[in-house]
Amino acid sequence: MLDEAVKILHEITDNGYMAYIVGGYVRDYLLGIESNDIDITTNATPMELQEIFKDNIIKTTDYGSITVMVKNIRYEITTFRKEIKYTDHRKPEEIEYVNDLYTDLNRRDFTINSICMDENKEIFDFLNGKEDLNRRLINTIGSASERFEEDALRILRAVRFATTLDFKLSDEVRSAILEKKNLLKDLSYERKKEELDKIFASPNVNNGIELLLELGLDKPLELEKLKDIKNTDSLISVWAMLDVLDIYPFTNAEKELIEGINAVLELDNMDPYTLFKYGLYVNSIAGAIKGLDKKAITEKYDNLAIKSRDDIIVSAQDIMDILGKEPGKYISDIYSDLEQKILYDKINNNKEEIENYIKDNY
Repeated sequence: MLDEAVKILHEITDNGYMAYIVGGYVRDYLLGIESNDIDITTNATPMELQEIFKDNIIKTTDYGSITVMVKNIRYEITTFRKEIKYTDHRKPEEIEYVNDLYTDLNRRDFTINSICMDENKEIFDFLNGKEDLNRRLINTIGSASERFEEDALRILRAVRFATTLDFKLSDEVRSAILEKKNLLKDLSYERKKEELDKIFASPNVNNGIELLLELGLDKPLELEKLKDIKNTDSLISVWAMLDVLDIYPFTNAEKELIEGINAVLELDNMDPYTLFKYGLYVNSIAGAIKGLDKKAITEKYDNLAIKSRDDIIVSAQDIMDILGKEPGKYISDIYSDLEQKILYDKINNNKEEIENYIKDNY
């Protein structure tokens, strides 16, 4: 991936412009972390970039960026710029293209995200990002209070980087977060959730939660149950315990999982019918929240006589033939009964045995 990005840099520089890889990829490269997110900065304007990458442009944006697709990988290329004024503590109201890399770097968030790499893979560090990498410290570029006032999402990004990289916040950053944390209320729930997802999905999630609580961010983020989180087993388990379905935006799949987890938290996760009805994944997460042995739950699930209604040996047509009836709701009722009887070993999943049971009881 880096070699492809270097080729893109060469294409830009061969046309007389400056170009560098900047931000997260360079940071992770220096830390020895694998990364698939490459951002490129250049003094070429979007119009000039479109001339260079005619066949590979997949979109343009309002913020002086284009996206180039090479071998199914997206590379975002942004023109050097400075941001004149911010709106609602989030977006720049106006940008101005500049011809100076240093000016561009100074409008960014954290020193560790300001390190650049050129087409020869040479590293350029104008803002002491490498020093903060070595000290494992999150520092803003310039005044932390000003950076957070401009864009309140940087508050959560600071916590996210501290969590995922296992870094510390500098004293200035910590103080500025305490001062500006109420600005988080102005952010969209979508953007807040994107950052929280990365914190909650991190192997250092417990450190991230502790940091959010230390800084008092649970209140402006409306995460009232954050202090009660325990036995975090996955991203979805954290969201389930937080109980914020009515506040934060979730996909239908996420909602279904969270509702299922919360339902089985009140049930016996070793019970055959609970395992059958809600499945292994939901029961495993609920079990982990309750401190149950995941291996035991998995073993119990693996030994279920049936794992879905389709596993029952008789078909709907068989039931109609046995009873000499037309289709009706009674078929679903019989299946529900059979599920319970088979799961609790009252009858075997055997065609003759089931047919006799239906004849005797229906």
